[in-house]
Amino acid sequence: MASKPALLMRLMASAYAVAEKSGAIARRVMQSGDLGIVEKTGANDLQTAADRLVQQSICASLSRSFPKVTIIGEEDLPAAVVEEDLIETTQTEEVLLKPCPPEYTSLKEEELVVWVDPLDGTKEYTEAARVLGSIPLPHPHNRLKALSDSDTDLQLLATALRLLDHVTVLIGVAYGGKAIAGVINQPFYNYQLGAGAALGRTMWGVLGLGAFGFQLQEVPSDQRIVTTTRSHSNKVVTDCVAAMDPTSVIKVGGAGNKIVQLVEGKASAYVFASPGCKKWDTCGPEAILHAVGGKLTDMHGNAYCYDANVKHMNSAGVLATLRNHDYYLSRVPQSVRQSLS
Repeated sequence: MASKPALLMRLMASAYAVAEKSGAIARRVMQSGDLGIVEKTGANDLQTAADRLVQQSICASLSRSFPKVTIIGEEDLPAAVVEEDLIETTQTEEVLLKPCPPEYTSLKEEELVVWVDPLDGTKEYTEAARVLGSIPLPHPHNRLKALSDSDTDLQLLATALRLLDHVTVLIGVAYGGKAIAGVINQPFYNYQLGAGAALGRTMWGVLGLGAFGFQLQEVPSDQRIVTTTRSHSNKVVTDCVAAMDPTSVIKVGGAGNKIVQLVEGKASAYVFASPGCKKWDTCGPEAILHAVGGKLTDMHGNAYCYDANVKHMNSAGVLATLRNHDYYLSRVPQSVRQSLS
């Protein structure tokens, strides 16, 4: 008789399944046309119905199956009864079939902390929704005729669709303060293929096991492509990016999206010399990046701690790379280090 999968793999199988459900929720809310937007601290810090519903779904689903695991979500939501249709009880078989790394086979629920960002890239999600308007998702191409044929309208539509790339659902698992496993769901992946395409994909990884759901690629060695913030920039951020001597710079939203760029060979380094990022933004993506040999630190080269009692803000910024981390770290100006001390 086969032995029961280790706790970590069961937790990851559940996280994968609820991440898939979360992607469907994000698509459904956008399709409804009623995002239920509220400002948390300002126009660049928004919360939508998708943020609220996805966090309820993830936290309630994982809590039901793993009641002793500590779960920390981005959204400060009031205690409420979660609708049963938001609960995901299944576990993804492809995860359960993978062997648990030996160092994690004996973990206990109370030793694990799960960090949840229900909708990373909320600003881009809302901007895309405003432009798309009444065009129904999951396949907005279906009613392009509803738009005028002007170049301006088509450019706006193309821009809105590209913003969907920035949106992710993030689940990270930490043990001993270290990010050891993660899930990234991209709700709108494949939107470019138009009608008939199955939308969404889920990437996941565990330290010592590897990462799955994507094809690992690297930027050519003669290029240094830096990805950085799209909407939270300042002089310190731009000075730090310039100091990397990049061949090109990509400004996009979402920490999860930037890590996806690193592992798929679209960027060499993720540089964000600002305290705007938080633990739920980086825990899951960091685990996936580390699982394929990459590295994520603060701008001083220090690892972040993901214990349950740590402060949520990543106060010393984020520097993430797939390769050559030491080079990028060496390029961080002393003025930047001092500003993030």
